[in-house]
Amino acid sequence: MDGGKKAEQPHGDVAEEDPGRQQRSMVDEADGDEKAPRRSKRVASLDVFRGLTVALMILVDGAGGEWPVIGHAPWNGCNLADFVMPFFLFIVGMAIPLSLKRIPDRGRAVRRVVIRTLKLLFWGILLQGGYSHAPDNLTYGVDMKHVRWGGILQRIALAYLVVAVLEIVTKDAKIQDRSSSGFSIFRMYFSQWIVACCILVVYLSLVYGIYVPDWEFRVQNTDSSNYGKVLTVTCGTRGKLNPPCNAVGYIDRKILGINHMYQKPAWRRHWACTDSSPHEGPFKNDAPAWCVAPFEPEGILSSFSAVLSTIIGVHCGHVLVHIKSHTDRLRQWVAMGIALLVLGIILHFSHALHNSLQQFRLTSSSTHSVTSVSLPALLESCSPYSTSWLTS
Repeated sequence: MDGGKKAEQPHGDVAEEDPGRQQRSMVDEADGDEKAPRRSKRVASLDVFRGLTVALMILVDGAGGEWPVIGHAPWNGCNLADFVMPFFLFIVGMAIPLSLKRIPDRGRAVRRVVIRTLKLLFWGILLQGGYSHAPDNLTYGVDMKHVRWGGILQRIALAYLVVAVLEIVTKDAKIQDRSSSGFSIFRMYFSQWIVACCILVVYLSLVYGIYVPDWEFRVQNTDSSNYGKVLTVTCGTRGKLNPPCNAVGYIDRKILGINHMYQKPAWRRHWACTDSSPHEGPFKNDAPAWCVAPFEPEGILSSFSAVLSTIIGVHCGHVLVHIKSHTDRLRQWVAMGIALLVLGIILHFSHALHNSLQQFRLTSSSTHSVTSVSLPALLESCSPYSTSWLTS
């Protein structure tokens, strides 16, 4: 009998405690008593997934140039490297409910979120804004006329700020239906999904509705024979998802400024730019002008999908917090992963996959279906009986 009861306990990450201990903990937290040190509960599966994502990032950054199949896709498609950013966003989102549930005061929680956001922005601009010239040389310094405002940490900071504030506003919601039904979590945080739908509608409206006129730029790429010249890119269209004439790049050029965007985008390996595609190589003699133009892969409009990625992670975090049965957690995550995969397959017939634009299809299917299916496997392996060697 005891063995059967023990097997029913959630052996993943958030174990049930004695009711008396839970009540005392809630009273202490409500009174703001922080004198007694509390042991921090780590989610082993999330730590392992984070570590694997970092390892994947190191792999694709170091070997992506030699094996383009694992590097970033030049434009169409989704390679192994294109999973890294959505994985990080998913991890950030899943950690938000686990972190903020320990801070009952909204004002204190908002201050903590803002401080973390500013730290991410500072380090992002410092490391990717052009201040550091490594690994080419060890000098430092940046021309403010060409500092890059976008970047990986900047995108994570934006997504974290939006979703964390949304979580703070809605975290007082209570589940009315305590069944293990997946819809109970959706009902509890329906306002978050309304915001997600609004973001998606705005994103799609801008991507397909904005008129993109002709534009020009001064070539900053020293590898180009046109270095220093002003070139013109002909567009005059709307709703296009090709490299030169998409609304994502147009908004970044208008708001960020063309001199503050990434100068060496992955599209330089596009088949229209080089005969070595998908490898890097010399530009074709008849390569279009946009091949040497800047493009911001972590720009403003493409970050809308980053927020959606983080919200999906938050949902999985809610499942971990509110659903105590380990089996029910696994069931809900796998069901969501399969649903996202089916959605991605349906979208395949109407929307091409462009990683540089961070399209909703990439957000919904190619990454989070994999995440939502693989995370349960990590949870199973990261049970109390198998975590010591994974987290030691």
